[in-house]
Amino acid sequence: RTDRSYRRIVSLDPTITEILFAIGAGAKLVGRSHWDAWPAAALRLPDVGPGIRPTVEAVLATRPDLVLLYASQDNRAAAAQLRAAGVATAAFKVDQIDAFRRVTPMLGRLSGDSGAARITVDTVNRSLDRVREATAGRRRPKVLIPAWDTPLLAIGGGSFVSEVVSIAGGENVYGSTPERSPQVTLEDVVRRDPDVILLGPERRQRYLTHPRWQSLRAVREGRVLSLDTAIVWRASTRLGESAVSIARLLHPGVVR
Repeated sequence: RTDRSYRRIVSLDPTITEILFAIGAGAKLVGRSHWDAWPAAALRLPDVGPGIRPTVEAVLATRPDLVLLYASQDNRAAAAQLRAAGVATAAFKVDQIDAFRRVTPMLGRLSGDSGAARITVDTVNRSLDRVREATAGRRRPKVLIPAWDTPLLAIGGGSFVSEVVSIAGGENVYGSTPERSPQVTLEDVVRRDPDVILLGPERRQRYLTHPRWQSLRAVREGRVLSLDTAIVWRASTRLGESAVSIARLLHPGVVR
């Protein structure tokens, strides 16, 4: 139900937790998963364990009237147990920009502040529109974002990160692949010949110096750029910041 607001909420998904704090519902949170680390205020909440296949007893110990879960097959059993214990549950999968726009107002209704939720969505939309307009008409560099190295996974078209790259004026070399993070081969990456590789700072130096990556033109030419992964990896309230940060890497000086 979304016609009732709840007062003791456990959020077991970092993206949902982030949204709840952004819309002013942080005071209603009484528990979080182990991975909910932003904003800093989330770390002061009781850690009830994993967000996937959660420990139901630990969740119930916080006396919640609503538990918010990541929508996956792995969490169905826990949701059933929580409902059997008389606790309302809702499950969301916020893995696309449109999902953020759709789910945030639902969270506003559940937490009792639909107005703040609408303002949050509007603010993100304005930021994304500003970046899209600033980069429109510019040459779109081909971008690779490796998600994992062994095996080699790349951000694909099924990921919101690919959407953000497009808004920021880039072209994801695996943007036509429907998966979120397809397994790829180094040979195929070489064939697609990205102009730019975006990586977290801890991996950037490894790409620039390790012989494995020297077959990539972007590596040889030093166009491996540091991505702020703390901002970019969730389809949440910092989507606008994500677009700005990537646009500044791809088109320096264009977005202020």
